[in-house]
Amino acid sequence: MTEWDLHAEVSFQGELGAYSEAAVHRIFGPTAKPKPCKNFSDVFRDVWTYTTKYGVVPIENSIEGSVSPVYDLFLQYDLKVCGELPLKISHCLIANPETDLEAVKVVYSHPQALGQCRNYLEGLGIDLVSTYDTAGSVKMIKEQGLTNAAAIAGERAAQIYGMKILAKDIADTQNNYTRFFVLSKGELPPTGNDKTSIIFSTKHVPGALYEALGELATRGVNMTKIESRPTKQNLWEYNFYLDFDGHMNEQICTDALDALRTRSLFVKVLGSYPRGIE
Repeated sequence: MTEWDLHAEVSFQGELGAYSEAAVHRIFGPTAKPKPCKNFSDVFRDVWTYTTKYGVVPIENSIEGSVSPVYDLFLQYDLKVCGELPLKISHCLIANPETDLEAVKVVYSHPQALGQCRNYLEGLGIDLVSTYDTAGSVKMIKEQGLTNAAAIAGERAAQIYGMKILAKDIADTQNNYTRFFVLSKGELPPTGNDKTSIIFSTKHVPGALYEALGELATRGVNMTKIESRPTKQNLWEYNFYLDFDGHMNEQICTDALDALRTRSLFVKVLGSYPRGIE
């Protein structure tokens, strides 16, 4: 088990009541001090400048896929992933107490939440507006007194802002999980049940990716995820984000990483961390 500073201030993107705040408390417990941030970059900056000791950010969702802005920020900041949490997401349609479902003409929420509830929302046939946060959307319609609007967020957001839940569990699938990363400036020792996340790129030549991944395969390192993102420097060139089983300080993983470096333009190890369990 990771030895967290359970009284530390932890940055997250969103308002109080956001799923990221729920992840903070699930990871660090009730004594943690969540610090809301407007943007993902603010979370990274807080940890980088020691404003807070930890940050918690979503990295992927089981319905909508990866949170691309977070992946990109790992190239800008030399922070370490020191933990992960798969958190079950249960979306609610939330409105002011005097608002009924028939009165709702527009729904606000984070783009990921709107996408995760696409089938339900299409059935309502109403306008959708993307915002920076789920709980922030609830706070906004509360503060503006909007009676013809609703927001998608978690049940706790409705409780915090004194709002009414019009519908529960509205995601397209009930098997809806978001995976969160814990950010810090330090590395963790092996626990025996770890994963490692890295970024790498290869030359833009035939077989380059195949040869790079072969360095893991021939050593019996189990790759659990790979994803590409544009380098934003040259057309049609990509960085690869990869997770594999094991800790970077274990010999088999150290050997694989050393060999991967010989096949790559660059390799950045984001961190090794205990495998998260919901």
